[in-house]
Amino acid sequence: MKHIYLQLIILLVFNASVLAQTKTIQEQLGYDKNAKLLIIHADDIGVTHSENVGTITAIEKGVVNSGSIMVPCPWFPEIVAYAKENPQLDLGIHLTLTSEWKYYKWRPIAPLVSVPGLVTNNGFMYANPQDVVKNANLEEIENELRLQIQMALDNGIDVTHLDSHMGTLFYKPEYIKVYKELGKEFKLPVLLSHEDLKGFSAKSVAAIENDDFTVDHIYTATPKDYKAGMSNYYNNIISSLKPGLSVLLIHTALDNEEMKAVTIDHPEWGAAWRQADLDYFTSTACENLLEKENIQLVTWREIRDKVIRK
Repeated sequence: MKHIYLQLIILLVFNASVLAQTKTIQEQLGYDKNAKLLIIHADDIGVTHSENVGTITAIEKGVVNSGSIMVPCPWFPEIVAYAKENPQLDLGIHLTLTSEWKYYKWRPIAPLVSVPGLVTNNGFMYANPQDVVKNANLEEIENELRLQIQMALDNGIDVTHLDSHMGTLFYKPEYIKVYKELGKEFKLPVLLSHEDLKGFSAKSVAAIENDDFTVDHIYTATPKDYKAGMSNYYNNIISSLKPGLSVLLIHTALDNEEMKAVTIDHPEWGAAWRQADLDYFTSTACENLLEKENIQLVTWREIRDKVIRK
């Protein structure tokens, strides 16, 4: 009799697991299975004061409902203070292995002697992901990333997710494995999409396993989109959004002297670009279009608490 009861329990657990896996992400989050879910996500928080001000404005006066923080950057303490005053915010870690601007640079969190492959001769992070791939080993990368997550937690940030600055962690399957393992270690969702990884390599796509949490679509403007007008690009994305879970990656900052100096000789993702993002996502037109298209804004916090930590 005990044997029969044990078999029944195993069968019930198995069936419950299968049922959970067959539910769409919309249903897992408590929405209709055909709902169009969207995370409007601001990258690069903490990189400058202007970025912090722009993102806070976009959250408080606009429709931006999520963002990720660059822990090694100089203006990290400012966003820590804001996050502690607003613990309900949806803030993740923009795992950072590069320092891409011409004159404005930052270093790893880890002692430089422990991560020599992550820095140039002057001790700053490399400007390009390709240089990280060429010079750093996996142990150095994992060490630095774990310290960034732990530093955010130690500073009182209720971290909701992980993503990758400049997509550096998507260049090699080994990096993706570390990325996923850190997500599991800290019980956090990580930003992954089959569609997005196709832009890196077939091996990167293959690094996603069947039980990994993934989003359906990731959208982010390119230099071509910026030249054609940000409003045109974002209006088209929102108007054509499909059912499922999508993430719209943006960069919100002020087009002021600080941001112009930081992004000098780099018009792509520069000060004017970031101001254009801020302007659009604090506009009434954007808010009205989201309502017209019946798009439901969701957060990584919901995903973390209802899917990853269920």
